[in-house]
Amino acid sequence: SSGINAEYGGKIIVPGFIEAQINGGFGVDFSSNVETLEAGLAMFRKEITRNGITGFCPTMITSPSEVYKKALPLLRKQRGNVVQGAAVLGAHVEGPFINSDKNGAHPKEYIMDKCMSSLEDIVEFFGPINNVTIMTIAPELTGALQMIEVLVKNNVICSIGHSTANIDEAEAGVNCGGTFITHLFNAMQPFHHRDPGIVGILSSVKLNRKCYYGIIADGLHTHPAALRIANRTNAQSAVLVTDAMAAMGLGDGSHCIGSQSVTVTGKKAVISGTETLAGSVATMNSCVENFMRNSGCTLVEAVNCATKHPAQLLKCADLYGTLDFGTAADFVIIDTDINVLATFIGGDCVYKSDNFVGFLD
Repeated sequence: SSGINAEYGGKIIVPGFIEAQINGGFGVDFSSNVETLEAGLAMFRKEITRNGITGFCPTMITSPSEVYKKALPLLRKQRGNVVQGAAVLGAHVEGPFINSDKNGAHPKEYIMDKCMSSLEDIVEFFGPINNVTIMTIAPELTGALQMIEVLVKNNVICSIGHSTANIDEAEAGVNCGGTFITHLFNAMQPFHHRDPGIVGILSSVKLNRKCYYGIIADGLHTHPAALRIANRTNAQSAVLVTDAMAAMGLGDGSHCIGSQSVTVTGKKAVISGTETLAGSVATMNSCVENFMRNSGCTLVEAVNCATKHPAQLLKCADLYGTLDFGTAADFVIIDTDINVLATFIGGDCVYKSDNFVGFLD
């Protein structure tokens, strides 16, 4: 397990949560307002610890080339600490090489239907990719498999998603280097018994590598029955993601995700004037609780999906995702309802709930 350690008067110590897909929060959007992004990221790193997150991949939705070139240098990988807050684990570039028929909240005018087969072309479009940790690509696009191979050779984790891929195309995307699925069930072909599409990756016997899958357990993106199907089919590859956007932590009103206007009402964020979901306003601890309650898994299994599994996906399990000796000493104290009471980075307390009375006093 990830190393749920001990109970202290009904309180539980777990590894720090790791977020592989988060578009923003607390008024910060990682795909827009590039002029204020550096200050916004600095604030976000501190605020996100209240949700138990100790490391995250700031996520950019489909954007113009010039936005990537300005934003990606600001999203540089950084260790977490008591002064600056959560670790920045590298950007998740979600697009623009996705299928326009499954664009979700991504602006269609910036989507590209042909992929790039050389590192030189990729760098010309994005700028240097040393700060990119994950890139989401639709594997059915022209040149997608070649692009996945190039990215993997250059230490970028490739995820398949926002896609109309059939099962054969999805398996090809994994077998040439893909190791992640972007928000399972969302922005992909629905499961069909004759062609399960990307969903079929969870039980495929034709893969040459392990493929993790992201899943949004916010109570809106994924039905409880779908959570149970995924967990019972392939529990060891589940990675909880919030897909949270700028409104997370703020409440109802008008917000943005990239160049798109978003309206938030309660727990639901949609592209303004539509019913298209535009990320979430969920917190990671709430997703852990919802996943545990609705999938029927144990607390240890749910915590693994927010700690151990994402660390393995991101190839940083030597530092994060467990309470093993020699790791970064990032951990969270929660109660039995998975409310975050305190967050520690490098052994130092970076957040403490006003409701927490314990050994920190």
